[in-house]
Amino acid sequence: MQRYFIYLAYDGTNYHGWQIQPNGISVQECLMKALSTFLRREIEVIGAGRTDAGVHASLMVAHFESEELLDTDSVTDKLNRLLPPDISVFRVCRVRPDAHARFDATARTYKYYVTTAKYPFNRQYRCRIFNPLDYERMNEAARTLFEYTDFTSFSKLHTDVKTNICHITHAEWTQEDDVTWVFTIRADRFLRNMVRAIVGTLLEVGRGKLSIEGFRKVIELQDRGKAGTSAPGNALFLVNVEYPESIFESSKS
Repeated sequence: MQRYFIYLAYDGTNYHGWQIQPNGISVQECLMKALSTFLRREIEVIGAGRTDAGVHASLMVAHFESEELLDTDSVTDKLNRLLPPDISVFRVCRVRPDAHARFDATARTYKYYVTTAKYPFNRQYRCRIFNPLDYERMNEAARTLFEYTDFTSFSKLHTDVKTNICHITHAEWTQEDDVTWVFTIRADRFLRNMVRAIVGTLLEVGRGKLSIEGFRKVIELQDRGKAGTSAPGNALFLVNVEYPESIFESSKS
């Protein structure tokens, strides 16, 4: 069997997240249907992670297997013809037979966008903020994330993960334009709902409702009930998934 990585992007607005759900359409389901139609057999697709309902990805990675060698350029073209307009594939590449889109990922990066402006074309991709935020304090709080590895306080309850340990290597708010700020966070792995919970809690810091020490205490208590409300999913983007070069085959097909 030959294994391939698919690099894709999607607008998550109309989907119940990445993972197949019994009660709604998912990105994974659409990709599996397109691949199965093209290859004329049932194809399983494994993603690098699970984005929540309404969350977007400018770069997601998934893998699948084929019994024969494929022309990767042709696969990319055919998938884009079969997929709906809000899902696009921009690269398919051959990888080692044991390469895994989820378990071999060394880092993932998310971005979360907030804006103070009402703008019709951004309403699906930005979280609108009505009161000024103290981004300097929010960044001071964000830097405390580097001191911890257990992020139970920011994890969705009752998940099937074996550990809540993550290593965050970047977490910072930066200004994109006069009305838009973006929070970028990079880690080796993320828990369910983790980024949205961190953003929601940092917004409390920015509003002056939670101190820096209070934010630190939230982490240390390891209690989801002590953290802030999760920020809306529509402003969250998965933007990068990183892998060691050794898992990629040298030839393109």
